[in-house]
Amino acid sequence: MNDTATDARPDLPAPTDAPPTLLLVDGSSYLYRAFHAMPDLRAVPGDPASPATGAIRGMINMMDRLRKDIPARWAACVFDAKGPTFRDDLYPAYKQQRSPMPDDLRSQIEPIHELIRLLGWQVLDVPGVEADDVIGTLARTAAAQGIEVIVSSGDKDLAQLVNAHITIIDTMNGKRRDEAGVLAEFGVPAHQMIDFQTLVGDVVDNVPGVEKVGPKTAAKWLAEYGSLDALVARAHEIKGVTGENLRKALDWLPTGRQLVTIKTDCDLSTWVPSLPALDALHLHQPDEAALHDFYLRFGFKGLAARSGAAAPARPAPGDSGDLFASTDAPATPPPPVAPDTHYQTLTDWAAFDAWWAEVQAAPLVALDTETNSLDAMQAQLVGISMAVAPGRAAYIPLAHQGTDQPQQLPLEAVLARLRPWLEDAGRAKLGQHVKYDQHVWANHQITVRGYAHDTMLQSYVLEVHKPHSLESLALRHIGRQGLSYEDLCGKGAHQIPFAQVELARAAQYSCEDADFCLQVHAQLWPQLQADEGLARIYALEMQTSEALFRIERNGVLIDAPTLAAQSHALGQRILQIEQEAYELAGQPFNLGSPKQLGEIFFDKLGLPVIKKTATGARSTDEEVLERLAQDYPLPARILEHRSLSKLKGTYTDKLAQMAQPHTGRVHTHYAQAVAVTGRLSSNDPNLQNIPIRTAEGRRVREAFVAPPGHCIASADYSQIELRIMAHL
Repeated sequence: MNDTATDARPDLPAPTDAPPTLLLVDGSSYLYRAFHAMPDLRAVPGDPASPATGAIRGMINMMDRLRKDIPARWAACVFDAKGPTFRDDLYPAYKQQRSPMPDDLRSQIEPIHELIRLLGWQVLDVPGVEADDVIGTLARTAAAQGIEVIVSSGDKDLAQLVNAHITIIDTMNGKRRDEAGVLAEFGVPAHQMIDFQTLVGDVVDNVPGVEKVGPKTAAKWLAEYGSLDALVARAHEIKGVTGENLRKALDWLPTGRQLVTIKTDCDLSTWVPSLPALDALHLHQPDEAALHDFYLRFGFKGLAARSGAAAPARPAPGDSGDLFASTDAPATPPPPVAPDTHYQTLTDWAAFDAWWAEVQAAPLVALDTETNSLDAMQAQLVGISMAVAPGRAAYIPLAHQGTDQPQQLPLEAVLARLRPWLEDAGRAKLGQHVKYDQHVWANHQITVRGYAHDTMLQSYVLEVHKPHSLESLALRHIGRQGLSYEDLCGKGAHQIPFAQVELARAAQYSCEDADFCLQVHAQLWPQLQADEGLARIYALEMQTSEALFRIERNGVLIDAPTLAAQSHALGQRILQIEQEAYELAGQPFNLGSPKQLGEIFFDKLGLPVIKKTATGARSTDEEVLERLAQDYPLPARILEHRSLSKLKGTYTDKLAQMAQPHTGRVHTHYAQAVAVTGRLSSNDPNLQNIPIRTAEGRRVREAFVAPPGHCIASADYSQIELRIMAHL
């Protein structure tokens, strides 16, 4: 299907106040992301024979969000066309390793094209070239006229287009690749990106680069020599293995460069006849009447109701794609139109008092904490956010650091003002993973009462098979995507504490958390209310959360001297095993080295090779050791050594260290919304997997003790009996 400007969409007027910006969307990237991000939705919920609609629904969310966030006068959504391109003729192995497009995605492409046209966008798919080439041509054509260009894509290849007028954004992770962004991410300026990509290659597209030359080496060479051409001219000067590899690749590099270079001179006269003028790409208003019919055709009854045309009074089931949706249950409410936001940062008492009056009058308040640690037992408040209505939230900074941070209200004074409301069970509160927040408040000697709802548990009950993070819930149910923690704090070794984040951005992030939580609740709670059975389960999960909070808070008493004695005994036995292993092998060696194990087992002792790894190496994994241990003593010693070393390192050495100094107890975290079976998951530390099959493992359990006058009780239930009851 080749869409031209003449049949792109109904002649509806474009927004009159849009800025002179060209917005280009990498449609091929978008549709794959939409397909993999959404569940397996069907036009007829629960009927696998009906048309797949997940990617369509994801595209609706993404395009709506993009149009709201980036006002533009001209816009196009560009897709890869069917058939080969000039790159396939140039290099037959180009993209050869890619899996074929899933049938369920392929069937949604034409409806997605139709949808995007109805949303007011021009759709382009030009044969013989890729979407990147069309985007490159349009972007450079507009930029040459001084028009600002925004390209929405997650494809790093497009970074080579960036200049003073062209910016690449990735809406999925908030990344912005302008000139400074490209330099910071890749270590080279945008005008060197073609040379950079030629050297590094592209694994995704099966384009080889120079062997063993990664981003750091490529950036270093380009900084030193200035360009790929200059580097090639002086390739004889490059020493070592990389120099040899560069010289081996000299004949390939011109072809590689052609493959990674985005064309900026495609003939688009058939598809955009007005070029270089952008008249054919005017962004139009959505055709609401046609959209209504489209939504009904693909089972989006909630969206049809929102489109403004007549729709059934009650939405049809299954808009959420809930695997367990029944035919008589109401559908997910349609994602609401994003409200205007009014976020405040409260740094003086006058602002606090005005906001507090709103909190006191609100029937339900979403409450969120920002802290200095993920360890719930240690976390201290950095700030507090609350939302009282969709789009209306406030942030109270309490412990932000830095000379450029504005004055903040005193922590203890704020907590004194909040305490009566927080501890009043009659004041309904809402949160996302409230058990963590309860610990944070408890660290400040506040017992929060009145938590009526937890959006994480609402999602767990309604859609156990989907992610339950607030980020996922907001994108899935209200079509919103806010700042991420990594946007604010960075990641890895360069991550900064939340307390050091610039206050305006910290406030935006925290207000979004509270606001999104309130809006997600408005979508999920009606679904629970409509199903008596699910509502009962949700109530039980809320009660369980409260019980788990108390269990976590109490912790488990550890007998540290017993653990120390066990650790010493294990250490002695491990040393003994090592000496026995050396004698059996006839030499000392590293018992933890697969390479040395392989050499001793198979080269020196002649043990049979049971299996090989994916790289062709002879495997010495646990399965292999267990089979060899049936006939040979050395593998049996290695297995025992691994088992005891794990027991010592994981439990006898560390458990006492993990006890909180002020309680002398270990406080594990029970994850309530992880296992789809409804089971709890223990972590930090994991107290569920302490070995019981060996005498040493059983002895570790002796270190869990009760204080004087108490005892430890253990209870379990039979899953077999529960399964039998389920069939009665």
